[in-house]
Amino acid sequence: MNNSKQKITTFLMFQDGNAEEVMNFYISLFDNSKIVNIIRYGANEAGQEGTVMHAVFSLNGQEYMCIDSYVKHEFTFTPAMSLYVTCDSKEEIDKVFEKLSEGGKILMPLDTYPFSERFGWVNDKYGVSWQLSFEK
Repeated sequence: MNNSKQKITTFLMFQDGNAEEVMNFYISLFDNSKIVNIIRYGANEAGQEGTVMHAVFSLNGQEYMCIDSYVKHEFTFTPAMSLYVTCDSKEEIDKVFEKLSEGGKILMPLDTYPFSERFGWVNDKYGVSWQLSFEK
């Protein structure tokens, strides 16, 4: 019997001090979503005061973690790793795709494909890659 407390959570690192903005944007797109916890940098700490040292948010019950990295890196997000969302309706996929693609980059336009009745793939304006699918 396995009594492990092991949990695997997607962790997003932002470098422009906009982790809280990103969380608020994402939770506005999906039902049953919220910011669970935010710990902010204080005065005289490594990161800019008020930015996110560590946060947990949930999108339709699925938890994610994120930070505002005070260390600047040469890397960012890549479409090789994406968040895959199965939408409940054509209206939902249309709305979410439109919002995520604003200021972002469409990798596959919202359309019918052999593997999905309605599918689209986009990098949002923060660089995070999303695959959205509606299947009856």
